[in-house]
Amino acid sequence: MKIRRILATAVAVAVTTPAVMLSVTPAFADTKPAAQTPAKPTVKELEKAVAEAEKAYDAAVLAERTAYEAVEAAVSDTAPLTVAAKAARKAADDAAAAKTTADKAVTEAQAALDALTEDEDATAEDKATAEKALADAKTAAATAATTATTTEAEYEAAAKLATDAKVEAFKVLNKAQNATKEALAAKTAAEAALERAKKEEEENPGGGDGCLDEPGLTTVVKGLPSKVTAGTATTFSVRVTNGTDKHLDQVITYAGVHATDKSGAKDIAKYLKLTWSTAASPKWQAVDGDHYIDDAVGALKPGERADVRLRLDVDAKTPAGQGLTFIAGDYLNKDGTCGLTPDAAVNEFDIEAAPAKPAPKPTPKPSTSTTAPAAGNGVTPQGSGSSVPATTTSGTLAATGSSDATTQLALASGAAVALGAGAMFLVRRRKTGADA
Repeated sequence: MKIRRILATAVAVAVTTPAVMLSVTPAFADTKPAAQTPAKPTVKELEKAVAEAEKAYDAAVLAERTAYEAVEAAVSDTAPLTVAAKAARKAADDAAAAKTTADKAVTEAQAALDALTEDEDATAEDKATAEKALADAKTAAATAATTATTTEAEYEAAAKLATDAKVEAFKVLNKAQNATKEALAAKTAAEAALERAKKEEEENPGGGDGCLDEPGLTTVVKGLPSKVTAGTATTFSVRVTNGTDKHLDQVITYAGVHATDKSGAKDIAKYLKLTWSTAASPKWQAVDGDHYIDDAVGALKPGERADVRLRLDVDAKTPAGQGLTFIAGDYLNKDGTCGLTPDAAVNEFDIEAAPAKPAPKPTPKPSTSTTAPAAGNGVTPQGSGSSVPATTTSGTLAATGSSDATTQLALASGAAVALGAGAMFLVRRRKTGADA
């Protein structure tokens, strides 16, 4: 019997609310299964959900484009608030220069009066004139100081308005980009659900439930870290437990991995490879093309459990991004009955690019050596962590191509664009061929 179905609870969410945010949650993390399972949607309902999801996604893309244009306008040198701030800066600089000139005039007037005081030939009229000149210079300096203080405060206020406008534009863009990713995730989920429903309808035109959800069959991931680095290998484990009251003749583990770059748009799963081993079969073996591990568990009695070790190899060429592992279990009995875990245990992790190799050091001169020292830096396997599942987000500021102050401004304001884990990844569980 073939065991086929889509692995992500997010599909059901997308069917009913296409534009809702799809979050990744662990399955069977010390919680009881839901008492009820949503009714299976029809193809017609799924087609409607896809249409609504596409409409929501198109609207989100348009809103993001508008928000991006607003950012470009806000950081432009010709933005009204930026122009006003520049004018206020010039006025403040001019006032500061006038204050410097006035202070210099006071110093010169004081020196002239002091010279007349020491001059025995100076007349009283000359001294009176010098005293008046000093008083006038002091009055002018005081006025210049007040003007300089006022214009500097006016500049600071104008600069704050310009900065606040830019920060707000980045915040709006951040929200718009997140909304676009959410809408894309919902659209992708709805399309996958529709495609699967059509195939199931073709494969089973007469209806029937096929393999049933079995909440008592659980999979729990242990030891997958929140971050992995390109060029390393990470080991973790999966515990499969038969929490039912019946004997399961053959339990099969499903293990899939998906990844995208930081944009969430480019699939980089080809750089990631899963292998497995057990105490009985310690040699690392590849997970088959359908993401199934047929021989790791075998039969499980009621209450019995089995552990499967997994190793995630991340190619050294892997770019930075985000990844997800999907772990689940199926069973097939000799009498033809079968079942599967209602949800996949989904765990998220960040992918860090491999560290750059240091540049070769130049050969000191003079020297008899003819070869520069080698630069290499090997990679070592990465140990497993203890926090499962991991939920991380990472962010970067949208490039605008404007002044150098733009990046500093956006970072300082906290208006960085959160890339998060990217779009929701859907995985299909499919067992090809007929089981004996």
